[in-house]
Amino acid sequence: MIRRFFAYYKPYKRLFLLDFSCAVLAAIIELMFPLAVNQVVDDLLPSGNWSLILWACVGLLFIYLLNALLNYVVTYWGHKLGINIETDMRNESFQHVQKLSFRYFDNTKTGHLVSRMTNDLMDIGEMAHHGPEDLFIAIMTLLGTFGIMLAVNPKLAVMIFILVPIIMLLTIYFGKQMSAAFSQLFGDIANFNARVENNVSGIRVVQSFTNEEHEIAKFKESNDLFRWTKLRSYRIMANNSSMNYVLTKILSLFVLLAGAWFVIDGQMTYGEFIAFLLLANVLIGPIQKINAVIETYPKGIAGFKRFIEFLETKPEITDPPHALQLSHVHGEIRYENVSFSYKHDKRVLDHLNLHIRPGETIALVGPSGSGKSTICHLLPRFYERDRGRIMIDGIDIQDISLKSLRSHIGIVQQDVYLFDGTIRDNIAYGKLDATEEEIWEAARKAQLEDVIYSQADGLDTLIGERGVKLSGGQKQRIAIARMFLKNPSILILDEATSALDTETEQAVQEALDHLAQGRTTIVIAHRLATIKKADRIAVVADQRIIEEGSHDELMRRKGAYYRLYMAQFGDRASAGI
Repeated sequence: MIRRFFAYYKPYKRLFLLDFSCAVLAAIIELMFPLAVNQVVDDLLPSGNWSLILWACVGLLFIYLLNALLNYVVTYWGHKLGINIETDMRNESFQHVQKLSFRYFDNTKTGHLVSRMTNDLMDIGEMAHHGPEDLFIAIMTLLGTFGIMLAVNPKLAVMIFILVPIIMLLTIYFGKQMSAAFSQLFGDIANFNARVENNVSGIRVVQSFTNEEHEIAKFKESNDLFRWTKLRSYRIMANNSSMNYVLTKILSLFVLLAGAWFVIDGQMTYGEFIAFLLLANVLIGPIQKINAVIETYPKGIAGFKRFIEFLETKPEITDPPHALQLSHVHGEIRYENVSFSYKHDKRVLDHLNLHIRPGETIALVGPSGSGKSTICHLLPRFYERDRGRIMIDGIDIQDISLKSLRSHIGIVQQDVYLFDGTIRDNIAYGKLDATEEEIWEAARKAQLEDVIYSQADGLDTLIGERGVKLSGGQKQRIAIARMFLKNPSILILDEATSALDTETEQAVQEALDHLAQGRTTIVIAHRLATIKKADRIAVVADQRIIEEGSHDELMRRKGAYYRLYMAQFGDRASAGI
């Protein structure tokens, strides 16, 4: 883990060396000051040479100004190093998110993901800056201080350093407690974020059911747990800080008493005594730094552990070593003995076979939960089949690169997802480098032109989060316009009009019919009237396709499709309406 952590320093070697060198120089200068005071008191003061004392103080002032400059570099550029590493880790996290399959998101709360990319990484930046630097300088300063003390008065130096291990052991003990506390804290933050995200996303449902009090109670429960964990963490930190303060003051008092005795006994000069007092204060600095590192380390390492765990979540679906790139797709699709299950104990599809010819429109119908959407989700490899083969133009989709495969497949769903931004942004998402003319052409084909003209800002109209400012039909037409820009060879229409009113559905259906022209199209629809013109209809039930044919053929057979159609239309169907 330490090796993996230090690998993030590689792009910033120069910045690290600058920060580290300045910090070391600042620490050395800090050690020089007690020796300088010793010389002033024991050598310069008895001589009475005011001019020499003045110049010595000017020299010390110059050293302090240099130290101030060095500390500025350490504070700003050192934190820049930590922020750069934190930013790289956050970028790596986001890139990893893009590779994960639908199955991962099915089982992971959004709030937990957000927490991993924000809170978990905040303390890592601090640890990246202060951890190695402060630890090295603290050890160097401790050894340097001890060396100078030994040179000044060996007896007193040894007596003082007997107390140092006691302080260090207590610091390490509290550090372990904090590590456990902060690991739990990060988990509680993730749950807290998930609760807030869940409520905000579903606020319309909450208010429509007047369940505000219920949500407030659940939030209070998460919030109280978060509060308790945080208080426990800071109680441990307070115990550590208070104990450290008492021990360091005891150290100062010990130096004062022992040093005074050595002066009275004639074993130390006044200058050496003052130098020892100053060195004792210098000695407290590295102990406090080690304490600060141990406080920061548990938070940083807890976040880094969660970060590593997340990165080690292997994408379920990846490209093969020599993945094919498809330049053109005719649109022939074959499912051969395909089996699939979301959970190992429950099969959704079992030995399903289906052949779709290039340019054909096939409709999938059947009861809810029969696997219609699953069939479509397997084609772009949003999920990986368990058994069997799925082929496009005779090539197994597992031999095709994901980017190439998905670039030739377009999906329009019932629940359209639009990004917070403008109409232009959302249409252009189908082709990021689309020209203004191409965007307008796509809008016209999707029957969206009048909608755009009716908005005060036209294409630059802000649509709100998830397109909240638009009607269902308008959102569907933006999704269709987006698909016109993408121009895929294979089109999947998953309940694309089921949530619309009759008039809007008719307008959207015309746009979809235009979109489907010349493409292999798979349509999922519960409203059977919308798929009567399909070249072929396949009935999905009992984990496979049990019946297929045109609308008229299936009605004549009076099988599963006939029963579905009669259940939906009843007497109207019998009357030929």
